[in-house]
Amino acid sequence: MVKDYHCGSPEATHKAGQVLADLLEPGDVIGLVGDLGAGKTLLVQGLALGLGMPPEVRVTSPTFALVNEYQGGRLPVVHVDLYRLEAESELEHIGLDELLEGSGVSAVEWCERFPVLPEDHLHVTIEIESESTRSLQAVGKGTRSVALAAAWAERLSSLE
Repeated sequence: MVKDYHCGSPEATHKAGQVLADLLEPGDVIGLVGDLGAGKTLLVQGLALGLGMPPEVRVTSPTFALVNEYQGGRLPVVHVDLYRLEAESELEHIGLDELLEGSGVSAVEWCERFPVLPEDHLHVTIEIESESTRSLQAVGKGTRSVALAAAWAERLSSLE
């Protein structure tokens, strides 16, 4: 488990995403929790870079699109934002079940709003400590994600 990993800059949050990317496998799902501006999209940008997305692939928040899909790296990335959804029934319209069952990596921002994640997922909370400092906590839910959280914690500790 990653517990209270401190990111002293936006670059450190981005780097944490890159480190996680090296460990990801097809079908991994990451639930992201944090206030507006906490760095959820920044972490996903690091993931995409770590997965080898070409520089011309611009990873942006899917707040208005709800879903952005990125191709071109080691694994495709499905980036979902549930912030603007008001009812669980709206999830059917975006086909979230099918997206989460894909062969790539799924990152779901605001996942706490609806019970949408599979049983086995990595739950990442990003807390704002100051204007530039963030704290990451990650908990694996399920066998694969528990191992993923432990491996990520080990790699992040070597950066400190």
